[in-house]
Amino acid sequence: MPGGNLAIRKPTAGDISLLLLLSFIWASAFLAIKIVVPETGPFWLAAIRVGIGFVVLLPWALSIRGPLPRTSPEWRLIVLIMLFNVVTPFLLISWAELTVNAGVASLLMGSGPLMAVVVSHFATRDDRMSATKLSAVALGFSGILVIVGWETMARLGDNLPGQIAALLGAACYVTSGVLVRKLDRVQPLHLSVLVLFLASIVLVTLALVVDGVPDHQISVEAWIWLIYLGVFPTGLAYFLRYGLIRKVGLSTFSIGVNLIPVFGVGLGAIVLGEPISAQTALALLLVVSGLFVARNGQAIFLRLKGLARPR
Repeated sequence: MPGGNLAIRKPTAGDISLLLLLSFIWASAFLAIKIVVPETGPFWLAAIRVGIGFVVLLPWALSIRGPLPRTSPEWRLIVLIMLFNVVTPFLLISWAELTVNAGVASLLMGSGPLMAVVVSHFATRDDRMSATKLSAVALGFSGILVIVGWETMARLGDNLPGQIAALLGAACYVTSGVLVRKLDRVQPLHLSVLVLFLASIVLVTLALVVDGVPDHQISVEAWIWLIYLGVFPTGLAYFLRYGLIRKVGLSTFSIGVNLIPVFGVGLGAIVLGEPISAQTALALLLVVSGLFVARNGQAIFLRLKGLARPR
């Protein structure tokens, strides 16, 4: 029966390193999507990248023995994770970015860690809200504000349907993170394969209904980026996501995801030759500080409390 919720622990240096790697991989996905989506459209892009992710992880999963879902509640959780972690957010965010600029989208997606802290507090027994976590979230969100510019705040509400879609996309990822912790008997690798398999079926069906069979060939360059999207930002990234959420909890994991906009700007500088500004450096400092507080905040708080006592 799902719902055991394996106990989380304080993130180690290795966990933080994996969070940094995962944020970098997901940031690179936006660059790849920008190159590929004009040739495939959003539906076929999502279907192909998820299908590639499934094919890449399947041999690895078959080579490793592990418990598979046996009960109806476990299968229901997997279907819900598929809907909230892949299908729905992919489509919501793709639709939102047709009308919402990248800065506003980053800002709205950056609300995810705050939602994660609140939801985890009520949905789990060991991932409770605290001053430490709220401080870490505030630092991370400040980093996003710096990177997108304070004037972006003034654009909130300009295109309400698209902005609501982006916000709902962030909420979907938070919801799926809570569900992942409830399905603790299935290993992250096997969970990733099952979710990607089901998502592939749903997305291919939607792509056929909405866009039909593609009537043109996809270029070699687009295929290279599609394979990259399937292997890294989809296959490997979802495996890492499920494993990290179970180890360090959804709230701490979500704070690390705030690095995505920072890495996105850095990749733009490397690939497109865009200059890295002082704003980018400040944003990186703020988000990394948030991760540091998330990991060491309790110890820092106790140390400061001890120093403040009269001697």
